Amino acid sequence: MPRAAILQMTTGIDPARNAAAIVAAVAAAKSGGAEILFTPEMSGLLDRNRVRAGPKIVAEAENPVLAAVRDAARENGLWVALGSLAVAGEGGAWANRSLVIDDDGHIAARYDKMHMFDVDLDSGESWRESNAFKAGDAVVTTETPVGRLGLTICYDLRFPALFDALGKAACDIIAIPAAFTVPTGRAHWHVLQRARAIEASAFVVAAAQVGEHEDGRRTYGHSLVVDPWGEVLLDMGEQPGLGFAEIDLSRVCEVRKQLPSLANRREMSKSRIQ
Repeated sequence: MPRAAILQMTTGIDPARNAAAIVAAVAAAKSGGAEILFTPEMSGLLDRNRVRAGPKIVAEAENPVLAAVRDAARENGLWVALGSLAVAGEGGAWANRSLVIDDDGHIAARYDKMHMFDVDLDSGESWRESNAFKAGDAVVTTETPVGRLGLTICYDLRFPALFDALGKAACDIIAIPAAFTVPTGRAHWHVLQRARAIEASAFVVAAAQVGEHEDGRRTYGHSLVVDPWGEVLLDMGEQPGLGFAEIDLSRVCEVRKQLPSLANRREMSKSRIQ
């Protein structure tokens, strides 16, 4: 039965320090018997000050965090689902990009976050991700040691159509790396993660940022692994660290046989409003 490792981080504004934390987690995950490590959204740099962050956001080929993680994956013989990095794209726009790295250090898949976090919360927090980042437009899956993996990032969690597409793609497991705010996390994190696992009849692995960050934000934590029935197998609470979960792929088949919602799903035709 394949084993996954989940890294819960308090990422800061120094990419070198963040890279060192991920590299150490790769070695610890391998020692713990994992075949793949999942990391949170913005694992390499978490800085809401875009002027300060700008010089550190470079093209994928020049990203020092990605290079360090690829080396660590190859040296340890471990897959890494690198939750996301901020990378410079064409025309000066940035991408919030998830990358899956195989155990030879090769990039097996890339996914750019589709849904931009543009919100004003009652807590006074205001976020405008679209001011700097360009949204992706592709649904991405890839084969891994824990089955067919579907890629999403954080705010994507709130958009069922993406998970419908991943369900139709017969994903065994869906990654939802995140840097959830505390107010939205307390209200919606657990229920939405469980709902997405149930809807897709797939495992969900949600590696999360946690705690007080150097840029002044607070994130919710509670990295989760949820099985296809909606049962929470791992909840990492509110401290950084490394967790492990067994991914029993036979459970996917059992659930889809017992409750074949994917097979029974009907396409919606033209809506009728009365």
